[in-house]
Amino acid sequence: MSTANPTPSTRRRVQGTAGLGRATPLQPARDQAQANLPPATILARYKPGAADPMKVLEVLLGLFNSLHTSIDKTVSHKTRQERADFLRRFFRDLKTKAGFKTLPDPRNLGERHIRAMVKIWQAERLAPATIQTYLSFLRGLAMWLGKPGFIRKPADYGLSTEEYQRHEYAQRDKSWSGQGVDINALVEQVCAYDRYVGASLRLIQAFGLRRKESVMIRPHRCVVPFEATGLSPDERRADHYVRIKEGSKGGRLRFVALDSAAGRAALDYARAVAEGEDAHLGDPRHDLKRNLRRFDYVMEKFGITSNERGITAHGLRHEALIKRFGDEADGEAPPVRGGGPLPPDVDRAARQAVAEMAGHRRARASCAYLGGIRTQRGLSVAFPGSTPESKRDGDDGATVSE
Repeated sequence: MSTANPTPSTRRRVQGTAGLGRATPLQPARDQAQANLPPATILARYKPGAADPMKVLEVLLGLFNSLHTSIDKTVSHKTRQERADFLRRFFRDLKTKAGFKTLPDPRNLGERHIRAMVKIWQAERLAPATIQTYLSFLRGLAMWLGKPGFIRKPADYGLSTEEYQRHEYAQRDKSWSGQGVDINALVEQVCAYDRYVGASLRLIQAFGLRRKESVMIRPHRCVVPFEATGLSPDERRADHYVRIKEGSKGGRLRFVALDSAAGRAALDYARAVAEGEDAHLGDPRHDLKRNLRRFDYVMEKFGITSNERGITAHGLRHEALIKRFGDEADGEAPPVRGGGPLPPDVDRAARQAVAEMAGHRRARASCAYLGGIRTQRGLSVAFPGSTPESKRDGDDGATVSE
């Protein structure tokens, strides 16, 4: 059986010592003695049938887990963690759940192993997005092993469309106002309890931030003049913009116009809360992980959950993006709020503006917030050229295309 093909040097990155911001167990440091050896040579040292399968898996993670499976770039630490955690669990589950007495070497993973685990996922009634993610991770493993066609389409494993196809356009309005919530009153209650979390909610509502972005933002340093954004003159909406380094998507930069009184008020409040000119918005006594946990705790305390109020913090991001659509479409409501068909050029321009504010390159990503395009027949359809294979929107879980 073939082992992994040597990865082109342009895609390989030598792993050094773990940096301060890196979680070492997720991407172990490369052994410097074999740092310049091709993957096939390194894997040849572990004979199938003799080597511990879990050790081989760790070697594969060390070699490939930092890499994107289809394009020449590295992936975020979040993706590395999720992929590593899943693959370790997958092999353990082959024995504990699927009943295989002998754990297979990853290089000897067969069709019967995949089918057995898919049946278990079906029995466990996993969400379509989860099944798609699991198959994607296994597809990545197959690429590492030089077997790009090994993982088939979901239908080939007996999965029905309902069991694997996710909708990339919003089926319902997830904004707070869409659920009848008094936004200002609820945010004020949160601010009175925890000013850091309250300030984050205000920024999410004003600028469409993700949860992690709202905690990581430096409110005293994030405003830049239009000339510093690199945007073209015809895109100018304001003299100043909020610079956002995304909490997902590989840390991509985007700029959101500081063009409303509500936005300026939210930023002023965040600056009053942040302790220091160079401070992040999170509580300075805690690290990022603990601040994010605190954020989630406060959401639960005030019932800002799907189960209790039918809303989440991410719903404020929807709120901001739906508002942006209305601003760009002369006050027209998006399809998710029952809006009718619009002239194609108006609809596309408004959707592109929403996608850019959200931090996505393609206009079709707006469907996750606005719903599909409303046709003259009154049918809501996905954005032209879209596919059902979409991605989660960073750390908050909304499903969008990228």
